[in-house]
Amino acid sequence: MTLIKSISGIRGTIGGTQGENLTPIDAVKYAAAYGTWVKQQRNKESYKVVVGRDARISGEMIQQLVMNTLVGMGITVIDLNLSTTPTVEIAVASEHADGGIILTASHNPKQWNALKLLNNKGEFLNAEAGQQILDIAENGTIEFAEVDNLGEIHKNDAYIDLHIDEILNLPLVKADAIKRSKFKVVVDAVNSTGGIAVPLLLEALGVELVKLHCTPNGQFPHNPEPLKEHLGDLMESVVKNHADFGIVVDPDVDRLAFVDEKGEMFGEEYTLVAVADYVLQNTPGNTVSNMSSSRALRDVTEKHGGIYTASAVGEVNVVELMKETNAVIGGEGNGGIIYPELHYGRDSLVGIALFLSFLAEEKIPVSELRKKYTAYFMSKKKIQLTPQLDVDAILKAMEAKYAAEEINTIDGVKIDFPENWVHLRKSNTEPIIRIYTEAKSQEEADGLADRIIEEIKGIAGL
Repeated sequence: MTLIKSISGIRGTIGGTQGENLTPIDAVKYAAAYGTWVKQQRNKESYKVVVGRDARISGEMIQQLVMNTLVGMGITVIDLNLSTTPTVEIAVASEHADGGIILTASHNPKQWNALKLLNNKGEFLNAEAGQQILDIAENGTIEFAEVDNLGEIHKNDAYIDLHIDEILNLPLVKADAIKRSKFKVVVDAVNSTGGIAVPLLLEALGVELVKLHCTPNGQFPHNPEPLKEHLGDLMESVVKNHADFGIVVDPDVDRLAFVDEKGEMFGEEYTLVAVADYVLQNTPGNTVSNMSSSRALRDVTEKHGGIYTASAVGEVNVVELMKETNAVIGGEGNGGIIYPELHYGRDSLVGIALFLSFLAEEKIPVSELRKKYTAYFMSKKKIQLTPQLDVDAILKAMEAKYAAEEINTIDGVKIDFPENWVHLRKSNTEPIIRIYTEAKSQEEADGLADRIIEEIKGIAGL
């Protein structure tokens, strides 16, 4: 299978050969590298790291390996056990910990797992820190503690409740209005930890709940990426139960998508758009999403008098730009909501609470809310190149070809046309250019992508 070592963490498939898959040896190796990095950041007598996991079948095994590796380095571990990515992030800050590890492969299938690494703010590591950990793992010296200096494991199962309490205390979360609205909602949590956290949140908000795949046993009932083609059960259940809408989260609860009362997708890209619309109505300001996210966020931001800025792809890049621009809301078009009033991390739970508050205020069906926003359609394609071709030169040529248009080159080449856009990104691991387009019809988006592919082939001589 495969083991992917990147600046954002280590992920791979369970089983197989050490160094080629995510085996117990690899889990220990990279946990030890992270522990070493944590100690290098500050010269202290004691260190603390928060560890939590989604409900994957391999999660308990990997968690025990990771936690006891840290214990062996003299680091105290706060064990959240089954948790969510945003909950671990909040716990790091609340515990004044030196870092955190989330054991989740996010939307990947059940055979995958990963170590997602956080700094002492509960935020994902930047490129420099991630590279330092990779270097330690491959070439560094790792020292373990003597017997009298071993760390300890302290279990804490309160943080999902504490996370929900913090959400309920946010000024823009209108709990009383939500309760008066008597919403009925179907939740698909793909049998992971969203099945614990989302029902607790909805019950606290007085929402009638229909549970679908909410048993946290790691047996994903469908591909866990929250895309339309995977959500037939949820769409049917919303209609069958006469629900106001449906909610789906990915296994670690940092991606959020909705299904309207008719059983139709609200649109993953529009999760952030709708929540931002509500936030900006009440707290005008700026927004950020990554360059491959919908133009609809820019439209909503400008409607409210704010400034929209696009970041390079990757949550850490979105967060960094949000801080620079004092953005009041941001995230990624894959259903990731980042609300700084709570914390700088993608958080489906706060997204749900803000969306419910918006619905309670608007008093319209979810399908009508969706009609408030310009309908954009995306196409995501790729072009395979031969290893000998200079991908950077090809992207430079495309940049020059469209120099008269609005160009952004912080992450590949994004070309903004008056009515649509195209974003070209190269893969870091193979000779591929990814082509993302958006337009006001699917036919136009696909057509633009196909046209760009032909132009690239012409430049490359293919």
